[in-house]
Amino acid sequence: MESLKIAIFCWESLYAERVGGLARAATHLAETLAMHHDVHYFTRGWIQDQTIKGVHYHYCQPQGNNIVEYCDSMSRGMVENFHRFDKNRKFDFLHFNDWHAVQALHTLQDRNTILTYHSTEYGRNGNQFGDWWEYKEISGKEWYGGLIAKRVTAVSATLKNEVMQLYNVPDWKCDVVPNGVVPREFRAEIDAGKVKQAYGIHPFAPLILYIGRLVYQKGPDLLIEAVRKVCQNHWDAKVIVAGDGDMRQFLAERAKDLPVNFVGYIPDSEYVRLLNACDLVVIPSRNEPFGLVLLEAWSAEKGVVASNVGGLSENIDAFVDGVKVEPEPDSLAWGINSVMDDPENAIALGKRGRKKVDRMFLWGPIGRKITETYSRVIA
Repeated sequence: MESLKIAIFCWESLYAERVGGLARAATHLAETLAMHHDVHYFTRGWIQDQTIKGVHYHYCQPQGNNIVEYCDSMSRGMVENFHRFDKNRKFDFLHFNDWHAVQALHTLQDRNTILTYHSTEYGRNGNQFGDWWEYKEISGKEWYGGLIAKRVTAVSATLKNEVMQLYNVPDWKCDVVPNGVVPREFRAEIDAGKVKQAYGIHPFAPLILYIGRLVYQKGPDLLIEAVRKVCQNHWDAKVIVAGDGDMRQFLAERAKDLPVNFVGYIPDSEYVRLLNACDLVVIPSRNEPFGLVLLEAWSAEKGVVASNVGGLSENIDAFVDGVKVEPEPDSLAWGINSVMDDPENAIALGKRGRKKVDRMFLWGPIGRKITETYSRVIA
């Protein structure tokens, strides 16, 4: 495809406001596309516009009394910035990520638009907040975005099926385009024993790592309950839980008699140190549209025990490059014990996962796949 002018709309990025994995996924996609195209990234942040790795970042400063008002304000700011760089309608494609910028998509719906679903409100919260007005508002925006976008992508086949069922997005309109990873960002030569000692852990003690938001969707409570059973088989096992969220206090209470260290939010550099020092990464999600942590763990050649759900289920070959379990404590404990019982196999799982990253999850091929989706857009 010839060089294009592409606008990416996303409420977070690696270089300003960052919330979760969406920032990394959208930013790396933009940087990949910028190798061959003119890419402008419309997002939020209280800093000056800047250009990084060929991507032009344009920031707005939204306000609002709740998340819905805030994102509507952000959408208006994005559109204002967009028009500054769209003289004579020069942008070829407008790529929106998740529901946050759907109001901007509404305003610009006559253009060549693409909406990527990274998750759904139902997937994030299930029926927990089905009667809560924000849940309904966000779900409504997800439905509307799928209706008016010229083309839709989802980061896994499971998520594609979910948006088709929830929002009546037709099969012909939706492509599966997975997320990718930059493996060198997560592989580091470190002294694992020294990293463990920094957290008060014996250098030879097996270390289990959880990284992610401490919310119901991610299942950290399932891991805590599983640890009770793991300790019956591996008395010296230690667990580090990295991340923050509304379940943290509850989890800390549940784990006060367990070898679990809640370290809260950590910078990327410390995450990489822990990732390369640990012996096993556990992803106990109840719902996981894709699961970037899986690719990050594989990039560090770490064995993974993960819930048999969503993108995790699609991407892991059971007992080849990871162990899949049901999202409940007994199954998690069984999976963790089976890997920890055989440390050599844990290493082999991680190495095979690293090979799969090179085959399937590098950003170069994924960037080409998203441009194929652009070519299917009919204005």
